[in-house]
Amino acid sequence: MAKTNLTVQNKPAKKKGLSLNARKSLQLGVLTIPGVIWFLVFSYIPMAGAVIAFKDYKPKRGIWGSEWVGFDNFEFLFSSNDAGRLVFNTVFHNFISIFLVAFVAVAIAVFMDLVDKRIYVKTYQTMLFLPRFISWVVVGFIGTILFHYEHGILNQVVAFFGGEAVSWYLTPKYWWFIIPAFGVWKTMGYTSLVYYGTIMGIDTQIFESAEIDGANTWGKIRHITLPLLRPTIIIMSLMSVGSIMRADFGLFYYVPNNSGSLYSVTDVLDTYIFRALRGAGDMTSSAAAGLFQSVVGLIMVVTCNTIVKKFESESALF
Repeated sequence: MAKTNLTVQNKPAKKKGLSLNARKSLQLGVLTIPGVIWFLVFSYIPMAGAVIAFKDYKPKRGIWGSEWVGFDNFEFLFSSNDAGRLVFNTVFHNFISIFLVAFVAVAIAVFMDLVDKRIYVKTYQTMLFLPRFISWVVVGFIGTILFHYEHGILNQVVAFFGGEAVSWYLTPKYWWFIIPAFGVWKTMGYTSLVYYGTIMGIDTQIFESAEIDGANTWGKIRHITLPLLRPTIIIMSLMSVGSIMRADFGLFYYVPNNSGSLYSVTDVLDTYIFRALRGAGDMTSSAAAGLFQSVVGLIMVVTCNTIVKKFESESALF
């Protein structure tokens, strides 16, 4: 009888309520609710409106009461003589932007990691991140200050050295370089912080071991920092590829001042659709173009992710 009582006393008491892991999971789940609601309201529910691209939309009839027209609305984009140029400009500028932003942001992140005093790092971060909060309208005025034919800073510098003033807003060839430069300047700060955070997460013992083995600064960057940054670079690039058919409207509209002489370089799908929508007020063609951009972006992400998964599965998005 005593043995039985001893066995009963040694049994662990059952804990009431949720376990520690369950409580943590519940707390994290509650924190995700605002984000889930945001995506539902602004991303998933509006997807039902994509049917406008296949209808002859009439405000009086509403979305569902309007007649179906199939793919007729897509003719606005593909029947245009400018379709090839628009697609090329959009894809070309986006590919250049993805490459340049990644290259410059990684270089900046590595540089900030080499700075010993953290006060300097915070100063650099603030200076680099500030352009992200400047409106493209303001950037357009900055561009005017730089490129104005008579009073622009660049032409004044050229004149000071005895050169002739350049009609920047009438000469397309320069804008193959000006547009990417403004794009990199605007976005490199945020991207560099992502890479810098990844570098900060690298175990310092790895660098200490490399120093013991005789590795110099460049050797540590080449054999430790860059290889460990590669998964983050791939993921960031894959996310950017999803917007390969969507150009930054503000960059291509406000910076070149919507100059017709520069359309051969600066005219992209977004600016072309905006001008057509402003002139004709055709919502269906705009919706068709937006749907086309989204579908192409989805195909590009899935394709690139499949390629990455085949060669380096740990760096794939899914």
